[in-house]
Amino acid sequence: MHMIRNTLIAALLSGASLISPALAEAVNITFLLTNDIYKVDNASERGGFARLNAVVKAERAKGGNVVYAHAGDLISPSLFSSFDQGEHTIVLTNIVPPDVFTPGNHEYDFGADVFMKRMKEAKFPLYAANLRTADGKMIEGFKDNAILEFGGAKVGIVGLTAEDSPVKSSPGDTLKFLPTVETAVAQAKQLREAGADIVVAVVHANREVDRALFDTRAIDIILTGDDHDLALFFDGRTVMVESKEEAEFVTAVDVKLDIEEKDGKRSVKWYPNFRFIDTAGVTPDAETQAKADEYNALLSKELDVAVGTTTEPLDSRKATVRTAESAIGNLIADATREAVQADIAITNGGGIRGNKEYAAGTQLTRRDILTELPFGNRTVKLEVTGDMVWAALESGLSDVENSAGRFPQVSGLTVEADLTKPKGERVVSVMVGDKPIDKAATYTLATNDYMFGGGDGYSVLKSARPLLGVRDAKLMANDVMAYVTAKKSITPKVEGRIKLKM
Repeated sequence: MHMIRNTLIAALLSGASLISPALAEAVNITFLLTNDIYKVDNASERGGFARLNAVVKAERAKGGNVVYAHAGDLISPSLFSSFDQGEHTIVLTNIVPPDVFTPGNHEYDFGADVFMKRMKEAKFPLYAANLRTADGKMIEGFKDNAILEFGGAKVGIVGLTAEDSPVKSSPGDTLKFLPTVETAVAQAKQLREAGADIVVAVVHANREVDRALFDTRAIDIILTGDDHDLALFFDGRTVMVESKEEAEFVTAVDVKLDIEEKDGKRSVKWYPNFRFIDTAGVTPDAETQAKADEYNALLSKELDVAVGTTTEPLDSRKATVRTAESAIGNLIADATREAVQADIAITNGGGIRGNKEYAAGTQLTRRDILTELPFGNRTVKLEVTGDMVWAALESGLSDVENSAGRFPQVSGLTVEADLTKPKGERVVSVMVGDKPIDKAATYTLATNDYMFGGGDGYSVLKSARPLLGVRDAKLMANDVMAYVTAKKSITPKVEGRIKLKM
């Protein structure tokens, strides 16, 4: 009996050797996300390059697998970028370089040549699968995708720059932008065919594109920027996160991948946990802070000079200037209209960038004005028809739902619009002064050179006749400074220039 039992055990063991054993492994990976950080002069209690770099250093010091992603908008519109075209932001980011960087629309604010110069200075990997030269070639120094290996896990990475950069920025005609969603789907397929266990997209895109990308199910984890939101979407299958702006928060997605191989087949299960790291309690990285202090000392010497006082509160927060008439928008529009003696003025809310509030009684400085208007735009004077003005306002009010930068801040105009109507049919009435606009009449319009070039969707202005063109125009920021300086005390208010039915 004892012999029979041993024989059976031996036979079973022999048979088992014919079956492939299951190989299992658990791999933990942390994906860190920042996006839309460019202010070296950040004086708030949270955020800034030094706190961001401290967070990344701390996460890497834990010794685990970390992928630090930057989803774009780096070299502009920092106040200091008005002087060095974003060189300082690359220096500060190089101190603790990301593992993945995807350009945002503001990387192209100073044109393609500056974009390429800044990217060559970067000491971190650059990804943009939907960015090409005008003749369809890959951009020097960039890659479309990669597979990063951590233990037995293969992570597919794809980068996607802002497809709407030609509208929102100034890349010129030497760069070509491919559709984000279509490109992402093709890249994800390629990565999975190459063996990726999970696909991660680092993308700079607006909400509409983000949602469309999410709905494809082609990507497992979407790390996005552009909307300046602290956002998390997870439905049990697909993750999408955004880390607000200025590194006020850093999002950490901790993922555990359970990998099993059996009989030649590989299966992967994963599940995320989320951490929103509030940088208000973070001690700034000393090396980064020292460099930032150098830049701020240079700024202070020139910019901390008072130009006038506002007797009314001002609000330049994104949610204000991109969705409604604002006191600061009225101030800027009035100043530019007066500077060129135009009938009316329209400026895009997205060009107002301070994202802050000023209490009544605040002394406004050169720094304040340049913080609000950091792009170096110039005030142009155009001859337009009433029909062109109407079309421009339709475009400006076509994407209020997404807080688009094209929202118009106006002077010399009163606009009524119904946002419940289809895009392109929203403007109900326009008054120039106290008279209804005459679509056949001509008017003089003060605006900025970016909008004159068709930026932010104002393509109708490209056909306007310039009375004061770009070459002879002055900086918008200087026009506003001169306006405030001359008045010494200003009283801008919300006064019903833009009336919206929601």
